[in-house]
Amino acid sequence: MNKRESISALVDKHFDDIVLVNDTIWGFAEPGMKETKSAEFYGKFFEERGFKVDMGVGEVPTAFVASWGEGKPVVGFLGEFDALPTLSQKAAKAVKDPVVEGAYGQGCGHNSLGAGAAGAALAFRDYLEENHMQGTVRFYGCPGEENGSGKVFMARNGLFDDQDICITWHPSDMNRIVSCSSLACIGVFFEFRGVASHAAGNPHLGRSALDACELMNVGVNYLREHIIPEARVHYAYINAGGIAPNVVHDYAKIHYFVRAPKIKTAQEIFQRVIACAEGAARMTGTTMNMIFQDALCDFQGSRTLEPVMQEALEEIGAPAFDENDLKLAAEFRKTFTQADLDDIQKSLGDLGYDPEIIGKDDVLHQGVLPYKPLNFASPGSTDVGDASYCAPTLQLNMATEALGTPGHSWQVTAQSCSTIAYKGTAAAAKVMALTAAKAIEQPELLAKAQDELHKLNGGKYECPIPADVKPLL
Repeated sequence: MNKRESISALVDKHFDDIVLVNDTIWGFAEPGMKETKSAEFYGKFFEERGFKVDMGVGEVPTAFVASWGEGKPVVGFLGEFDALPTLSQKAAKAVKDPVVEGAYGQGCGHNSLGAGAAGAALAFRDYLEENHMQGTVRFYGCPGEENGSGKVFMARNGLFDDQDICITWHPSDMNRIVSCSSLACIGVFFEFRGVASHAAGNPHLGRSALDACELMNVGVNYLREHIIPEARVHYAYINAGGIAPNVVHDYAKIHYFVRAPKIKTAQEIFQRVIACAEGAARMTGTTMNMIFQDALCDFQGSRTLEPVMQEALEEIGAPAFDENDLKLAAEFRKTFTQADLDDIQKSLGDLGYDPEIIGKDDVLHQGVLPYKPLNFASPGSTDVGDASYCAPTLQLNMATEALGTPGHSWQVTAQSCSTIAYKGTAAAAKVMALTAAKAIEQPELLAKAQDELHKLNGGKYECPIPADVKPLL
């Protein structure tokens, strides 16, 4: 057998394991940084399959590293398992029907993400054993991608530093290499404290924390004109002071995100947001306190190694969907808005592809998009970025859902526990394991990837979260 056939057979051998992980984590559907059942399951899963497991790493109780082997090369696979609030939904059902109304659900497919990475780790371990090759295989259990940035704290504790290559993927509606960057992001709570009083009887005695929030927002809104167009600043009230209009509110709390294509740019803009908050406190006679939630770097994939993953993707090909999968996908497509469906061709154009490379009537992506090194940041943020500042990192998208599926939706939850997801997840595992097998046989390429990383991080990862800030658990 050639390399592709060998890896494919090894992943197929672990197909039941992939489905087990996929469905078990789907059923747990736990909040970020609180994935206790998921972490416990993964720990036992890998121990039973011959891996050494270190639990509670990186200052996060639900973070872990499962390791097998020793010495170089070191290949890591990143897994996630957190869920999203209010997205509970029955499996493979194309009508909105929560398992538990208002409960968490796998609306971003992280159950499949972890299952695919686990399958890749097991298959690659088997590949090294079969070929009597030295190396270290790691599965990183990374909590709180949606909220909490577990990888950032893992990175801060040096857990990614010695990898020769770090590989991950994300469930999607298309099959492609993630060759664009992502936005760095800083998330902070601002608390204002003032003096309560009767808004009619003694307004002169009050110092309004709500006014401070409002004035901070005014300042930030004027600031938007003076930051780069690619940056984003978002806010939401956590506590607007209360519901009584005849009270001068003595406490208010607001949550801000600052995003930019590079972490250093985000940090510069963030300092100006802080100045707006400080000015608002001075204007209103209140005090301001910052609670640092999290911060994460922009994702920067390894340009050196991306062609290796593309080669593996083309050799493995798209998931082998059948007629039943196509029928199920068609049922889900009926629940999408026209805007969701139109966005497929728009997204392809934004990525530099011919919008017609995927047909408007296609319900599942059954091809592979060609490789295009893209020099722009996607609008989202991910803590995979911090891993990419510690080790040469690759990221894949694989089809596990109908074309046009809106992100963070009940439709994602439903499809993440279906035959569509099983097949897409197994295909992703094959691509990742084959990428690793190809890369380790090219030491000169791995060395070049390390040189590329050095140019990116200056030789050392700098954590964007202050050293005294602990994870919000």
